Amino acid sequence: MITPTPHVLFLCTGNYYRSRFAEHLFNHLAKDYALSWQAYSRGLATELVEEEAGPISPFTLQALAERGIPMDGQVRPPIQVSEHDLACAHQVIALKQAEHQPLLSLKFPAWAERVEYWHVHDIDFASPEDSIPQIEEEIHRLLKRFASAA
Repeated sequence: MITPTPHVLFLCTGNYYRSRFAEHLFNHLAKDYALSWQAYSRGLATELVEEEAGPISPFTLQALAERGIPMDGQVRPPIQVSEHDLACAHQVIALKQAEHQPLLSLKFPAWAERVEYWHVHDIDFASPEDSIPQIEEEIHRLLKRFASAA
């Protein structure tokens, strides 16, 4: 019997910075934990990302490059989350409860209480120098949790 690959969905507001870093870092590190999990990311309000901002945050690209994580042509524009995205995930994590729980309650009320919330500030409240290491720490904690449950 073939077991489907479990998926974790990372959510942030624009799917431009925090969730994208979490997605790529998780996928890069999962093999170090001998996990078959795969991550993907989406945004709850991608319309707030200015068109001229480009497809992904330069802070995300820099942080990934500093960790030796290649993008391998995986630069894509932000993607708005759908009900299907939520339903396909085995675990859904929103990067900041105070910011994302109200958006989930408004757009996907059935999911607002089913999501795991972290407390990672966006660039309007914390610098990438503070938020990127916090995301990295949370990812390692999550991977350890998944590995111990395997």
